[in-house]
Amino acid sequence: MENGKIVSLEDRIPKLKQQRRKKANRRLVFLLLLFFSIIVFIVYFQSPLSHVHKIEVLGNSFYSDQELLDSAGLSENTNIWKVKEKTVEEKLKKLPEIKDATVKVHLPSSVSITIKEYKRIAYIKKDKSYLPVNENGKILKHIGKNGEIPANAPILIGFSEGNVLNEMIEELGKLPDEVFNSISEIHHSPKETDAYHVTLFMNDGFEVSATIRSFSEKMAHYPSIVSQLDPAKEGVIDIEVGSYFKAYEQKGADENEDKEEAEGEG
Repeated sequence: MENGKIVSLEDRIPKLKQQRRKKANRRLVFLLLLFFSIIVFIVYFQSPLSHVHKIEVLGNSFYSDQELLDSAGLSENTNIWKVKEKTVEEKLKKLPEIKDATVKVHLPSSVSITIKEYKRIAYIKKDKSYLPVNENGKILKHIGKNGEIPANAPILIGFSEGNVLNEMIEELGKLPDEVFNSISEIHHSPKETDAYHVTLFMNDGFEVSATIRSFSEKMAHYPSIVSQLDPAKEGVIDIEVGSYFKAYEQKGADENEDKEEAEGEG
């Protein structure tokens, strides 16, 4: 070999030491950064900085925001990293009024909750109060945050939780809005031949005799039936089997008839 290409051991040792020193320094810097990162994370995790700062609740009309948060176990003291979306959703869906719930965590510090409630189909009269009935047939004991009874919600009388109420609610859900909004009261008035018989009192003054088993199918024709009747004559529209109208007997006419009969006998 040429002398110019020969590197002595004495020349290589300082370079090796320098390389080792650089590697050691880099390793030390990495360990220090890792250590301080762990310390910062621990401090952050234990401090209010990691707490939920904003909770947005949408779609709720029955429960107040605070009632939902209490049921979900959420507050501004909750650590954002401990919020499990599916767990919170399941807690909310256990409430009988909640049909579905969607929970989203938005880092660094906010949570959104979107609620889908069961639709209120009617109100049921119990003692002197009116309790909401949901589309799933559940009678609610909670009056809701608004506490108002919608003017177009039918009042159910004589019903209790069970198959009859469930079928009634299901049939009401099939009605066109025009017909649904025209119903004032629905009385469960079972007969020996029909445990599902109901009597309706309509907003236009007519009375309807029907059976739940064919309720939505027959009531869909209610506007057409009424359009053929004299609005001045109130009475009963029977749609149990076919459909026919029977006017209420007029008290004045009956009294006149009785009087004429009495005079004839005299």
